[in-house]
Amino acid sequence: MTNSKYISKILFDNKLNKASYLNNLPIIKYLAKEKELSFNADVTFFVGENGTGKSTLLEAIAVAYGFNAEGGSKNFNFSTNATHSELCEHIEIAKRGYARDGFFLRAESLYNVATNIDDMDKLPSFDAPIIGGYGGVSLHNQSHGESFLSIVQNRFFGNGLYILDEPEAALSPMRLLTLMAEINELVKKDSQFIIATHSPILMTFPNAEILEFSAGGIKRVEYQDTEHFQITKSFLENPEKMLGYLLNDNEK
Repeated sequence: MTNSKYISKILFDNKLNKASYLNNLPIIKYLAKEKELSFNADVTFFVGENGTGKSTLLEAIAVAYGFNAEGGSKNFNFSTNATHSELCEHIEIAKRGYARDGFFLRAESLYNVATNIDDMDKLPSFDAPIIGGYGGVSLHNQSHGESFLSIVQNRFFGNGLYILDEPEAALSPMRLLTLMAEINELVKKDSQFIIATHSPILMTFPNAEILEFSAGGIKRVEYQDTEHFQITKSFLENPEKMLGYLLNDNEK
């Protein structure tokens, strides 16, 4: 495991409004106690149950670093619905080096990113179509998964910081394997990834650091020890038994 290239840690000032809903999130309780969270690998995964604060923290890191809250590079400044939390105002990013490239990519707002690219290409101030840097075909004319991968394969140049929020929401298992190959090539080009995910497939990425969020805080784990992996493994080994318990068929 190598030192992270661009973000080495985040520092929390613990000055959130006392009435903020954020104070109820396990991640905030952890940061209030520990004051910081360090990154020690080229690829870091945030994993854990819904509601533990993974995506909230990921978004705050992206915005504090300078990315648009709905996704894109630092050059994107559109906003369709300002829903990001105030957490970004209360964290400081300790930077290790200068990232020449970067992108915040979230499956849920990919539509808005695609629309913004198309809108910018309609403006006379741009000499060359922006979509050329994204594969040359409007992201709206591709499937959700195709457009997601098109951004990674055509827009991610390397020497960059890439923040991904639940990429598995857009990608099939086969495309997840393609994404892992792309991540590997970009890591070789001096890139750093921070990814929030529920995918046990993604978690197997070699030498990644997995930070598991829970009510008890954050701990570093191996992918085999995550609940995601264990439940998926148990289910696939005996789906009929698991479904029997789940659907109460054993009582019939």
